[in-house]
Amino acid sequence: MDVPADERTDPTGAQPVPLTEPADGVPPVVADSSALRRAADALAGAEGPVAVDTERASGYRYSQRAYLVQLRREGAGTVLVDPIALGGRLDPLVEALEGTEWVLHAASQDLPCLAELGLTPSALFDTELAGRLAGFERVALGTLVELLLGYRLEKGHGAADWSRRPLPADWLNYAALDVELLVQLRDVLEEELRQQGKLEWALEEFDAARTAPLPKPRAEPWRRTSGIHRIRSTRQLAAVRSLWETRDALARERDLAPGRVLPDSALVDAATRNPADEAALLALPVFRGRAQRRMAGTWMGALRKAAALPRAELPETAQHHDGPPPANRWADKDPAAAARLAAARTALAEVAEANTLPVENLLLPDLVRRTCWQPPSDTSLDGVTAALREGGAREWQIGLTARALSEALAATPG
Repeated sequence: MDVPADERTDPTGAQPVPLTEPADGVPPVVADSSALRRAADALAGAEGPVAVDTERASGYRYSQRAYLVQLRREGAGTVLVDPIALGGRLDPLVEALEGTEWVLHAASQDLPCLAELGLTPSALFDTELAGRLAGFERVALGTLVELLLGYRLEKGHGAADWSRRPLPADWLNYAALDVELLVQLRDVLEEELRQQGKLEWALEEFDAARTAPLPKPRAEPWRRTSGIHRIRSTRQLAAVRSLWETRDALARERDLAPGRVLPDSALVDAATRNPADEAALLALPVFRGRAQRRMAGTWMGALRKAAALPRAELPETAQHHDGPPPANRWADKDPAAAARLAAARTALAEVAEANTLPVENLLLPDLVRRTCWQPPSDTSLDGVTAALREGGAREWQIGLTARALSEALAATPG
């Protein structure tokens, strides 16, 4: 019986070795143009793939910019770059990395902020995605490093405020460790994928991740306010929207995470209680603080704006979706579509299990839902193949799923 990849253990029973600091120590942070040129020259003259990571300040800052960029390449060692001190101008680094393969873990999280700095890879290896395709159920960087390389990484500062200056020494140590073993991990995962016959699949996925367009802004992002499910009337929804938009403008202006300007719970509380004036607003729990007392007029202005809206301008209770409704409503709205989806999910789960793949990596769930809600007029193998290709599926995904999906759709017409 095959042992699942994530359950493999070292037959010697050896314990992972704690890795508490980089082998070559923590380098000084590159924070001026001359140091950047020296670092870029070192990286350009080195060999092999380049390990890349970034640190952001999510939860502290409005922007998703990189506050530190970490790189490591054989022959150059580790480089820590402060893009803030450099004014976001990393041209020497852009030139040095041209034509190199980048190794990132969960690349989709880092590529947008790197692109803001003019840094885009010519080739990519994503160790998290590689781990998923290789069948590992747990694909955090520390987990894979421990399982495959035998080291336990020092962790603990990923959620820190990386906009802070100067950066503490232990934070820089943590940041350097994130790229210390990334290339070695890449090599082990590449061999694992090759042995499983999945390397070509992975290369398609890496290229798709590398060339993916930047995410589009969400329609009506205010509807993601935590606790909004407690809101029942459209007038209250308008109040949440008005408060959210006011907060968002302030957060953007101050470059603060919106929740640090005013928490979601306060938006929902104010919309639900509908205070008559500033005094009533300031009686609500979150608004009693000194910072919110200074902003009381701003928040009341947002509430009054929502209260004055004509009925025609109130938001609808439910958000319009570009696509099928939530799957849990299909049985009532379209029983035939619900049957198609159930058959498709069963068939795809079998394919995923046979190939030791997460079903969500086998085929995007949204593409499966769209195909089952409004199937192609031609549900033959050729018709489904064309529909999947038009929907953005990669060739390896089509090769594994088109026949199973075609049979599922043909067996449950509607």
